[in-house]
Amino acid sequence: MDFRINLQLFSEEKTEQATPKKIKDAREKGNVLQSKEVNSALILLAIFIIINAFATFIGVSLLNMTRAVYTEFLSANIAFSVKNLQILSIKLMIYFFIAVGPIALTSLVVGLISSYAQVGVLLTSKPLMFDLNKINPIEGFKKMFSMRSVVELLKAFIRLGVIGYISYDYVKGQVGVILETTGMDISSILKAIMSMTVDIGIKAGIALIALAVLDYYYQRYEYNKNLKMSKQEIKEEYKQTEGNPQIKSKIKEKQRQMAMRRMMQDVPSADVIITNPTHFAIGIKYDLNEFDAPKVIAKGQDLIAQNIKKIALENNVTVVENKPLARALYDSVEVGQFVPPDLYQAVAEVLAYVYRINNRIE
Repeated sequence: MDFRINLQLFSEEKTEQATPKKIKDAREKGNVLQSKEVNSALILLAIFIIINAFATFIGVSLLNMTRAVYTEFLSANIAFSVKNLQILSIKLMIYFFIAVGPIALTSLVVGLISSYAQVGVLLTSKPLMFDLNKINPIEGFKKMFSMRSVVELLKAFIRLGVIGYISYDYVKGQVGVILETTGMDISSILKAIMSMTVDIGIKAGIALIALAVLDYYYQRYEYNKNLKMSKQEIKEEYKQTEGNPQIKSKIKEKQRQMAMRRMMQDVPSADVIITNPTHFAIGIKYDLNEFDAPKVIAKGQDLIAQNIKKIALENNVTVVENKPLARALYDSVEVGQFVPPDLYQAVAEVLAYVYRINNRIE
């Protein structure tokens, strides 16, 4: 029996880490690494800390809201009318927003900071675009019974279990305090209940942050796993980017421009510019302590040659006309290379001439 193995199947396995382009494309679609558990836990903890810090302020605001109803309205024999109800509604809204203002502001700020720390700045409208898969019942059933849904359900049970255990353990330790409230007035009872609620909330928030850290690492694992690519996908991506003739041409053009700028910046440091005189220009630099031989630091033809000469003259670099040597250097030496041994003598004579002129001028 003849067994054949289709090697193409192995190339389709997503075993490779996502490329920067794949991650960038996913981010533009709104697919980012983020744990909602981190946001929720931090916001919960921050809310209870703020309630604890501003308990008196919040209590006074709620008390003022109650007075607005019972003292200023019901007990003042004010007639029920649309205008009076509007006045009462406005007062209640003001007191309510004053009471919940610190909590709402804290939730907003902590949520923004947490999201920014995980995702950074992300402005994209693609997640809001219409997608048939979002209303596809088959896709909906797949999501309902997917492993991700099972994990989310398991996390919900764990959260409830943690909060339930913390609440039970705390209340069990406060039985004596709870019994003492039976002899207190309403105000003292409310303060005791508020204090215990805040304590439970802070303890639960700290515990949920620990769970959120674990969830973040799980989300990172899932994120990287879902973005993994097959070898074939990486090849196709390379063809679309690096292999694209237009992109390669643009990259090469930018590289040429950068190399040209660097070369022109080196012209002022040349010892001499050897010219054709109109068609070629070659910049030579020789430092006995740095180089074993003279080095070509710039070269060009036609317009580039004219620019080299112009920069050289502006920076008091000596320009020497030597047609055979200029042509020989242009054809045989690239920028950054040393002068070949067969041209040592000719270049040495030019350098000696330049040194004599410079010494005479000095």
